[in-house]
Amino acid sequence: MANEIILLSRSDIETLMPFGDYVEAVANAFRLQAEGQATTPAPLHIPAEGGGFHVKSASLPLGRRYVAIKTNANFPQNRRLRDLPTIQGAILLFDAEDGRPLAFLDSIEITIKRTGAATAVAARYLARPDSRTATICGCGEQGRIQLAALRHVLDIRRVFAWDRDAAAAAGFADAMSKRHGIDVEAPASLRAATLESDVIVACTPSRQPYLGPGDVRAGTFIAAVGADNPDKSEVHPDLMARATVVTDILAQCATMGDLHHAIAAGRMTLEAVHAELGDLVAGRRVGRSRADEITIFDSSGTGIQDVAAAARAFELAHERGVGTRFRLG
Repeated sequence: MANEIILLSRSDIETLMPFGDYVEAVANAFRLQAEGQATTPAPLHIPAEGGGFHVKSASLPLGRRYVAIKTNANFPQNRRLRDLPTIQGAILLFDAEDGRPLAFLDSIEITIKRTGAATAVAARYLARPDSRTATICGCGEQGRIQLAALRHVLDIRRVFAWDRDAAAAAGFADAMSKRHGIDVEAPASLRAATLESDVIVACTPSRQPYLGPGDVRAGTFIAAVGADNPDKSEVHPDLMARATVVTDILAQCATMGDLHHAIAAGRMTLEAVHAELGDLVAGRRVGRSRADEITIFDSSGTGIQDVAAAARAFELAHERGVGTRFRLG
């Protein structure tokens, strides 16, 4: 007889998982990856007219060994043409010991939160502990969770919100100042904002770098989140070369992150990368070593983040009876 599978909607997952659970799950995933206990195949991209699909997968030992396979569709014109989300997708979670499918989960909540969680983990090691001012570049849904991620680990008190769409930046500033009870403003100049900031998050779909060496002061931590395919770029190769760079997965960032562009421009090599994030979590390498050091986390998004978060959501749903149960066959 087919086993029972749990179907978890976005609202189910939102109810089950506080943000702190994502942070600890993602930190543990990177530690396991550094210890050689993770399986992380290369992502797969499937082009389609007007958009495309990407597939990320991984396996981790989390009590039992899980495998997760995530497929996300990205169709940039969906909202304008069809009143549909730009990104839609799902995660399939399996028991890796016997092949049983365990859960079918909406991927959007997990993708957003696990991306922010990686920034929170990186900030623990790469941001100055006394960081108080941040600039968020990109005022969409990811920008919101990135601000929450910074405030999860740092005492951020002042925020600049920048977006190519000035109305989006103004709306973000108003909403986030109310939500967090801090000063959030939309600056007239991005450079003026970043030069006052201790932390910068870049989470836009830009295909041209907009952060260069002249935009960043000594001691800044940059979370470069937006470049999750080979065509996207936010951090200029000259700034990458000047900084201490930590990647999520080195091989992946070399093909699709801001590191990819720095290597293509001849400004960096793989050997110039300081560490992977898992090396810091596992204590194999130190993070920030000087107060005046510019540090960059090149975050391309990995399957280990998805499997860690999906497994935690599944376990909580199983314990609490959340979700819809169904069988195949």
